[in-house]
Amino acid sequence: MMDAFFFGYGSLVNRKTHDYGLAYPARARGWRRIWRHTALRPVAFLTAVPDSGTEIDGLIAPVPNGDWRALDAREHAYDRVRLVDLPHHPLPFTPDVAIYAIPEGKHGAPTMAHPVLLSYLDVVVQGYLTEFGEEGVARFFDTTEGWDAPILNDRSHPHYPRHQDLSPSETDLVDAWLRQLKARVVHLDDHPPIPRTAN
Repeated sequence: MMDAFFFGYGSLVNRKTHDYGLAYPARARGWRRIWRHTALRPVAFLTAVPDSGTEIDGLIAPVPNGDWRALDAREHAYDRVRLVDLPHHPLPFTPDVAIYAIPEGKHGAPTMAHPVLLSYLDVVVQGYLTEFGEEGVARFFDTTEGWDAPILNDRSHPHYPRHQDLSPSETDLVDAWLRQLKARVVHLDDHPPIPRTAN
């Protein structure tokens, strides 16, 4: 039986965060990313929301034997939704693909109590840079909303469990985009303690 596939558009784009070896660059039509938070996690993270006029880059990878348990556990704050429109991918067949998204009405805007982790954003940008180059990083920032969210600079003590080491040039790239977007970066020492996220 042919494996089902997932479409990753955030940290799953960074191959260092998972062991799905057969992953392929792809693009999904009809979605955009946004920073949100739910009651299921102490910090904000990316979700996908429907948007007929937008395409987003990501990776698709097969879920061996259609066993979704490990991936569903990693993405426990999301619903798994069938992805209908995948206009760009390298496969010689049309795969059956799912995307993870938080249901409508179950997510809110990030706040100081639920900030975006810079260690998480670093992982995402590193993934896009590796897979799609600097143009792909630009498309990531352009097709993601919610950059008015507070971003907690936790690089000195990363709260994101899949955090990665960035090269100086990768760090500079992330910081340059945050300056361009006039993002509000809050230093760890200036923020109340938050639990380390489990996912």
